[in-house]
Amino acid sequence: MPLTLTDQPSADARPVHLVTEASFASLPIDEDARRWATANGFTGQAGRLLVMPGKDGGVSGAILGVAAERYGLSPLATGALAQKLPAGAWALAGKVDDPDLAGLGLILGSYAFSRYRKTETPEISFAAPAGADVAAANRRGEAVFLVRDLINTPANDMGPDALEAAARALAEKHGAIASVVTGDALLAQNFPMIHAVGRAAAQAPRLIDIAWGPEGARKVTLVGKGVCFDTGGLDIKPASGMLLMKKDMGGAANVLGLASMIMGAGMNVRLRVLIPAVENSIAGNAFRPGDILTSRKGHTVEIGNTDAEGRLVLADALALGDEDEPDLMIDMATLTGAARVALGPDLPPFFTDDETLASDLATASIEVADPVWRMPLWKPYDQRLASKVADFNNVNTDGFAGAVTAALFLRRFVSRAKSWAHFDVFGWSPVERPHCPIGGEAQAIRAIENVLAKRFK
Repeated sequence: MPLTLTDQPSADARPVHLVTEASFASLPIDEDARRWATANGFTGQAGRLLVMPGKDGGVSGAILGVAAERYGLSPLATGALAQKLPAGAWALAGKVDDPDLAGLGLILGSYAFSRYRKTETPEISFAAPAGADVAAANRRGEAVFLVRDLINTPANDMGPDALEAAARALAEKHGAIASVVTGDALLAQNFPMIHAVGRAAAQAPRLIDIAWGPEGARKVTLVGKGVCFDTGGLDIKPASGMLLMKKDMGGAANVLGLASMIMGAGMNVRLRVLIPAVENSIAGNAFRPGDILTSRKGHTVEIGNTDAEGRLVLADALALGDEDEPDLMIDMATLTGAARVALGPDLPPFFTDDETLASDLATASIEVADPVWRMPLWKPYDQRLASKVADFNNVNTDGFAGAVTAALFLRRFVSRAKSWAHFDVFGWSPVERPHCPIGGEAQAIRAIENVLAKRFK
């Protein structure tokens, strides 16, 4: 990581004061510093950083304006320090309201994607505020960086082969067992919809299966959509619709990041990670609108649109995970544009029938500044997936409630899991913010980790 978070400040660490517009007036700084702030028009405005000059011509410290009220992602505002401070050793001065999030914000703000272009970043050492869990912050930061790196890597270097390699590397790091079913073996082992969606691509479709943790522990299963690029299939997307389709494996990236945190923390669970990794391509053997596929669970599915492929590959993976009767099964997917229309890019919806889980997730999202919002599994909309020739269709025909009907489609493949939740993530930050640049982004996984850590100690 470009920024090093330490337990103790070094002797030469310069202070950074966090202030609001209200508290800036009472900040104990000398008159020269106060005049410098006035000359620069600094009044403690949220997001504004003021670097303070020293008497020797160097830098003596800095002041960062933060929001007066905690909301959304504001507790991660310290990420601006990683982006804007000069190199060297620094430490937060005074009492910090949320030491853990302040420390995490510092780490997250230091991220840069440099695989294809050298990025100059200052070497910064930052002492975590008193009370912060440095090991946990570094573990979470590493997981988020993994998610971002996977999503930011274009499809020519992040196809099903590379996604499998990344999953295997993570499994090896934590002593997990990884197995993969590839190509026509998917048909032999009854994953017909994963095979159908991915068979037209140059790289074979596959199902990645990772297992970790004691077999007697309570079972947590994570399922992530791994569509490494989505043309839309024969229902082809317009050119503009393909520009960000390297991120269509964002669900897989996020469950790998979540798995990294779970395994890194040594959580007492039997973890299983299932990733259907495919590319939805166009060729003579591509699946077609009007085709009827038989799923692993035995349901027949009429294809109303080949661009609704993510739910198909998830369905086979969910059916497999459900057979194991997990205590909790969570799927994550960049599934619908409707979710973005409803809630925008920063607030991923989740769907569940489990009221306790929904409440816990809502609480956790605020506690760890990882926004999520519950949306309804509205049963009357189930009939919108009706088909006259199959058990049901993969899309509804009127365009309404697209995120809800997609979640209802997935629910048809979950019957044995004690609890299930579906997250429709965007996986992308379209604007630069203090804790992240424009690009791939981890969403909901820190909130989920918070819930799991409390449930499965």
